[in-house]
Order: sequence, then C-alpha cells, then structure tokens
Amino acid sequence: MLFTLLTMLLAACGGSKSSKMDMGDNEFPVMTVGTSNANLESTYPATIKGIQDVEVRPKVSGFITRLCVHEGEAVRAGQLLFVIDNETYQAAVRQAQAALNTARAQLATARLTYINNKKLYKQKIIGQFDLETAYNSMATAQAQVAQAQASLASAREQLSFCYVKSPSNGFIGSLPYKVGALVSASSPDPLTTVSNNSVMEVFFSMSESDILSLTKTAGSVQAAIADMPAVKLQLADGTMYNLPGKVVKMSGVIDATTGSVSLIAHFNNPQRLLKSGGAGQIIIPNVKGSTNQIIIPQEACSQVQDKIFVYVVGSNNKVKYTEIQVNPQNDGVNYVVTGGLHVGDRIVTKGLTKLTEGMQIKPITEQQYQQNIDKAAKMAESQSSAKGFVNAMKSK
Repeated sequence: MLFTLLTMLLAACGGSKSSKMDMGDNEFPVMTVGTSNANLESTYPATIKGIQDVEVRPKVSGFITRLCVHEGEAVRAGQLLFVIDNETYQAAVRQAQAALNTARAQLATARLTYINNKKLYKQKIIGQFDLETAYNSMATAQAQVAQAQASLASAREQLSFCYVKSPSNGFIGSLPYKVGALVSASSPDPLTTVSNNSVMEVFFSMSESDILSLTKTAGSVQAAIADMPAVKLQLADGTMYNLPGKVVKMSGVIDATTGSVSLIAHFNNPQRLLKSGGAGQIIIPNVKGSTNQIIIPQEACSQVQDKIFVYVVGSNNKVKYTEIQVNPQNDGVNYVVTGGLHVGDRIVTKGLTKLTEGMQIKPITEQQYQQNIDKAAKMAESQSSAKGFVNAMKSK
C-alpha cells in the first residue's frame, strides 16, 4: 500500500512539472497604445547640506580637558563646547599683567620726574636738555605701558581660545576628539561641525543646454530662477519629502569638466528630518506638461546602450523587435514616446526576456498573466510539498 502511494505521488510530481512546462509558454500580456496627458518631470541627483555648516577648529594647542556637548545636541551661538588645557595660557596672562603693573609704576616715576624738572627749569636750576630728557623718559614709559597692555590683551585672547564656543545656532555633528586628546590648529579633523539645519540647501546640477533653454525663455538668469516651479525632493530611501522647495541660486560658471551648472534649492526642515551630508534627487516638474501623448510603462521596454526597444504585436500575433524614441524627461515609471509607435499599436508589457523576433504569441491581459504566474507558483509549491513527503516516507 505504501509503495503504491509513493508511486502515485512521484507520478503527480512528474505530471506537475510537465504541466508547468506546457502552461502559458506563449501567453504574454499585451496592451494597446493610446494617448493621455503627461506630467513630465526632470530628476537630478542632489546633495543635502545645512544652510550653515561651520567647522569648529581650535586656535591653540593643548589637551581637551572638558567636553561640554553631545553629538546631535542643539546649541546656541556663544555656548561653550570644549575646554582645552589652559594652565600655560593663564600663566602667560599673569606674567603679562605683572609686566603691565611694572610699566605703570615706571610711568608714574617718569611722570613725577618730568613734573619736578619742569619746576626746576622755571627756576633756572636745570637746563633745556634735562627737561627734554625727563619728557622723553616719560614718553618711553607711556609707550611701554601701551605695549604691556597689548601683550596682556593678546595673552587674554590666547586664554579665551582655550574655551571653544559655538559660532552659531545649530546642531552638533560628530565629535572625533574626546577628553584627553591633543588638538591643535593643524589637526586634520575639526573638533566638530555646527549645522544650522532649520533650512536645508540642496545642491544639484543642470546641463548647459537646459540652463540656456530656461534663460532664453525667461529672458535672464534671475527671471529663470523666479519662474521655476516648486521642486520636490526624493530621499535616499525612495520616499518623497513632505515639503516643497524653491530654487534660489544658480552658479554663474559652467563646470568645464561636466558641462553643467550648479543650482541650490532651499527646503524648510522644521522636523529636522533632513540631515547635512545626505543625498537624494531633486524633481522639477514641467509647468507646461504635455497633452495627448503616447505613454507606455518602462517595464515594457528594453534598453540596449542608448537605444530603447519594444516588442510590437502584429495582426498575426507575431512580435517585432522595434526601436522607439522617448522624451528624456520621465518619472522613472513611464516613458513618453516621441517616435516609433502609433495609436492603436499593440506591445508586449511583460516577460520580454522570453521573446524572440518573429515569435508568435497568444495575447492575454495583465490580469490573466498574473493569474498564470500565481497558478504556476501554487503548482511549484504543491510539487515541492509532494517531494518532501515522498522523501520523508522513503527515510522511514
């Protein structure tokens, strides 16, 4: 009895494989080409940066003794970020202060000497030379006081550099140096970066020909920027940012290497979703759009180098490998056909890798094609289960 059951299951598995081979091998989904309105969009790779990214670097050398912030923390302009070992600089301030005190005392003595000599000169006890010598000594002492004051100010400034403060409002970036690290103005990495990301600048480039077209239509670069519609930002995960942006700047120089012009769009970032250094794609809609255009799905096309082909189904249901021309602006899902197809033509939309030139097919709808795929998947699953059961029975 067991042997009979195994035999039947094995026969079922073989029959299932055979039926899969015969099912729908020449059936392909076919669509009839028509026209519709096309909302054309242009897509450009983009880089995201905060509207103000300031690298924080030390002006003096020393060991970090205090770290006052954490990565990602919001800070205000003037807020203390780091403290660098300042014993040497405090000593320099004290030395400069002592030098200033000495210079002031010398100035006081020189002033008293001059005042006394003025009296003696009036009494004709001393001559003009002695009076002028006393005056010059007082002037020298005044200069020494000024020099000592400048040295003290410089020492205090050097000491203040040990207390590294935020240059602007924003958010703290990475902190590559920790307490105890030796830093200096020549350190390869900044202490951190303060990013003001309330508004983000998104950098992208357009070709010279596109810029010329926009400029000629608008009359000037400024008018072209003003006339540009609100732009969208596609994030790295493929989702769309929920706020529109506005192109605000255009470079006046063409990159000789790429032949493109750099532009900047501003996006508000109230939820801090956009991060400085991120990447995405700027999507610029075509304001005029296009009407009565032939639109076909990109999955119905195959691309060979810079040419695009489709399989056109003839009246005898034989396919012909046909080159078409499309608008370079697309939404990533559909093509707007500019040549090679006509209204009423039929094309194969899926399974293109199984087709060959002149092959005769059986046209079906995409719904029927999907049903065939689902049926084949179920048969494969059933076959796999049957084989597993047979192997299990054999092991017993």
